[in-house]
Parts: sequence; structure tokens; C-alpha cells
Amino acid sequence: MDNDVIDGASPDTEGKARSVSGPFPKHYQVRENIANRIANGTWKPGVLIPSETVLGSEFSVSRITVRRAISDLIHEGKLFSIQGKGTFVAKPKLPERFVHRAFGIYEDLRRQGVQLTTQILRQERQPAPQGVATTLGLQAGEEVQVLVRVRSVEDERLLVSTTYIPNKLCPDLDSVDLTSASLYHVLSTRYGLKIARGERSLEAVAAGQWEARQLEIALGSPLLLLDSIAYLANGQAFEHSRTFHRGDRARVEVEFTPSQDEW
Repeated sequence: MDNDVIDGASPDTEGKARSVSGPFPKHYQVRENIANRIANGTWKPGVLIPSETVLGSEFSVSRITVRRAISDLIHEGKLFSIQGKGTFVAKPKLPERFVHRAFGIYEDLRRQGVQLTTQILRQERQPAPQGVATTLGLQAGEEVQVLVRVRSVEDERLLVSTTYIPNKLCPDLDSVDLTSASLYHVLSTRYGLKIARGERSLEAVAAGQWEARQLEIALGSPLLLLDSIAYLANGQAFEHSRTFHRGDRARVEVEFTPSQDEW
């Protein structure tokens, strides 16, 4: 067995098994030990972890204690279970920086070294839906460029996004290959459209039939809906997107600076 030992846990005289003791509840100590093994790479994503019986023997605790620790880690997204097969280490969630970062998901993940692939589901012009027209300050019936994309990592679908841009600002965008290019880079270099500021809102939602089908997940699965609006320097809204992130594969990171009143 490995030799990682949590605070308050001690190996037996042979150094093969360890018991938990100390001020923290036993299930918490077991949970922390398992979480440490995941964090340091001892147990890698996709690995089947030892059974409750084996872990109970290792830590000298009951199966109920181990089960509670595992349940906590499943709830946190660090483990997942498959009925009849066991419990496995989950893939780490991909962070989405929520503020003070480039708006594009492509740019954000690329900085982290993540290889992102894109599948274009729709890329065409159409009259703007009423809500989109209002958001983008368009007249009823004005055309927008519509771009629907699925983003994947290692063939696993992680998010699906729908983007609307006034057609008058980029009239031939529907002919541009965006499978391996950043949309914001294309908008900036090809059309001179540069983001001056943006707005984002985040909402927890359940997957409907369309989202479940595109992301290959169960109906009702948890999703994070990121609604974004980008503005030009003159204050004109020029892009509106709605992105559904898989809740089991995404983590939001918020960067902030506290005001004097908060200290």
C-alpha cells in the first residue's frame, strides 16, 4: 500500500495499515486521506479505488465510516460510482475564470494547456429572436449571425454554446472556419470588433432535452448556464452568448478585490 498518512492517522507496527484518531471525526480523516491521494496523483482519474472493506481495514474504521467519506467525495465531484462496478476517481473539473479574464472560453482554457476541440452545429444568418434583438439593440427582423458550438476535451463533451452577433457587423462570418479558431480573435482581427467591457451572469439549471442530447448526458443533469454580453467602446452590445457547462465537469473561479468597507 502507499505510505501517505493523514494528520492524526498512524500506521501499525508493520506500516501496512493505519488507524485514524485525533480531534477530527473519523469519516473526515478518511475523506481527507482519499482526497490527498487524488490531489497528488496517487489515484489518477478513471482508477477504481479499493472497496469499502479494504479501506475500512486499512484505516481501522467501519464500512459505514468509509461509505460516508466516499459519499462526501462523490458529492464534491472527486469520485463517482457505477452500480455493480465500484467507485472511481473523477476527472478534475475545468475552471472557468469568471472575472478579470478574456471573455472567450477558447482563450481561457488554452492558457491552462487544455486541448479543446470544437464541433460546429450551426453557423448561419437568421432574423434575430425578439429577446436577442432587444439585448443587441436591433430592430425587429434585423439579421444576426448564429453560431452553435459543442466544445470537447478528449472526446468528452463539456459545453454547448449559442452565440448571436449583428450581421451588419460581420456580414460574412458564416463563411469563416471557426472549428480551430477563437471567435473573439476572428472578430478582432477580421472585423475590428474589440471588447471594451462585458457582462456575465451565472445560473444553475437542469438539462433539457436539447442540452442533454448535445452534451450526451441524462435529462435533468445539473448544468451551469453562463449568459454573456460583450460591448464595444461606444457602448454598443455586439455579442450575446448562452453557454451550458456540464455541472459535473466545471468549476467557477471568482477573482475579486475587497473594498475598504469590507475590512
